[in-house]
Amino acid sequence: MSHTILEDLAVLGQSVWLDYINRSLVEEGKLTGMIAGGLKGVTSNPSIFNQVISESEDYDLLIKDLKDKGRSTFEIYDELTVSDITSAAIEFKEVHQDSNGLDGYVSLEINPLLADKVEEQIQEGKRLFNKVSKANVMIKVPSTAAGYKVIEALISEGINVNATLIFSLRQYEEVAKAYLRGISSLINKKRDPSKVRSVASVFVSRIDTAVDNLLDEKLLSATDTNTKNRIVALKGKAAVANSRLIFERAKALFASNEFKALGQKGANIQRVLWASTGTKNPKYCDIKYVKELISAPTVNTVPEATLNAFIDHGDVKEAFVNDAKESVEVVRSLGSLGISVDEVCVKLLDDGVKAFNNAFESLLESIAKKSQGLDVNTAV
Repeated sequence: MSHTILEDLAVLGQSVWLDYINRSLVEEGKLTGMIAGGLKGVTSNPSIFNQVISESEDYDLLIKDLKDKGRSTFEIYDELTVSDITSAAIEFKEVHQDSNGLDGYVSLEINPLLADKVEEQIQEGKRLFNKVSKANVMIKVPSTAAGYKVIEALISEGINVNATLIFSLRQYEEVAKAYLRGISSLINKKRDPSKVRSVASVFVSRIDTAVDNLLDEKLLSATDTNTKNRIVALKGKAAVANSRLIFERAKALFASNEFKALGQKGANIQRVLWASTGTKNPKYCDIKYVKELISAPTVNTVPEATLNAFIDHGDVKEAFVNDAKESVEVVRSLGSLGISVDEVCVKLLDDGVKAFNNAFESLLESIAKKSQGLDVNTAV
């Protein structure tokens, strides 16, 4: 029996999730077909929900109905998103069971306006997990100073966590440590750690976009051919190099004696998940951040267009076959040009938190307008 390309990837050790969700995807049976083709999970975020709710009429009648029942704007948002996540989780139930809990997850983000508030995020994460009430839901937590504490707390309560908005190696290390502390606490409570899963979502393409822009600035001021060639050769290299270094650190952390002791008690590794893997630069291959990140054990969550492109003309070939020296050299070479990947990552995290905040606020505004029967473009 022939496998689909997504099933072949799963055999290699990489799971493909879809970075998109909407009501019609489930209701029209499209998600069922994608699962049959080897899709292993779904991720969502405030930007995705803002797009599908604000820019379509799929939710309009339900919004008005909930408004008529006296629901507030936030309560309507909560009802819509939890309902979609729950429906998708039901679709992935067999994937979750058949993989012994490895896959079949649907991720739901905590209110991004709480990103710098520890206790509020913890309570909201618990509330969402209990409201969806499915074993295969993951609560998304931003990887900020506050977020690390939230990740630890939720894991210690047996709640699956998707640590999101990771850009830097330092962020990744903090996330992994938070996971390990949470698992240790869970074990100390005599709870079963094998029931808890987590992924560390590393954002990829945005790093190339930012670094390439800086390289373009360097190119304008470069005077000698050698420097110009060095600059051009580094374009499109930073994101995968950064991802590779994070991957190597993950391998080392979860091969350590510290984790082995937890693993013997049933703890699972926290898989790295490649996120933001749609190609932003039209000059690059449309599946660049899929084929160049094929590795095990990882997850790649992809936009629908990227998923379709990979199914159409991708192939399954391990990307990380050589050592990481080339990735180290890319980061070093960028540094020699005055470009710090770490500094780029700090700004991208700040931008990412702000973008999700803006998307969330825009979504609430759209829901408020739709609940009043107004066009979303109407000024209020």
